Amino acid sequence: MAHRIITQVVIVGSRVLGRAFIEAYKQAAASHKYAQAAAKNNPGAAANLASSGLTLEEACKILNVAPPKGGKIDLENVMARFKKLFDMNEPKNGGSFYLQSKILRARERIELEVREAERVTERERELSEGWRPKVYKDR
Repeated sequence: MAHRIITQVVIVGSRVLGRAFIEAYKQAAASHKYAQAAAKNNPGAAANLASSGLTLEEACKILNVAPPKGGKIDLENVMARFKKLFDMNEPKNGGSFYLQSKILRARERIELEVREAERVTERERELSEGWRPKVYKDR
């Protein structure tokens, strides 16, 4: 009698694990397809999304700031919102480490977007004006 119960438990457990594995595989395949589609449209977008886990819109909503226009944003306002929200969610004071992590990632994502826009504008300026190396003279 006991061997039947043990056999049933093993069979049911293997079915549950098998289904969970199949679902995880389907989700991974869908995520991979999404990343490939994003990489075709914008080669840098997939790396940015994968590195931070947030889109720019999500990051702006988390910190409650307006999205950057033309790659320019008031970073002082972003930092002020970040510090306020980060301190409010301090785990020692009953806050959430998860929310702190999301707030930090949102700030990093916005800063990444601003740095990328600055890099692009610098590159365009350099291409339009020509390359001028910095020369340091000894005095």
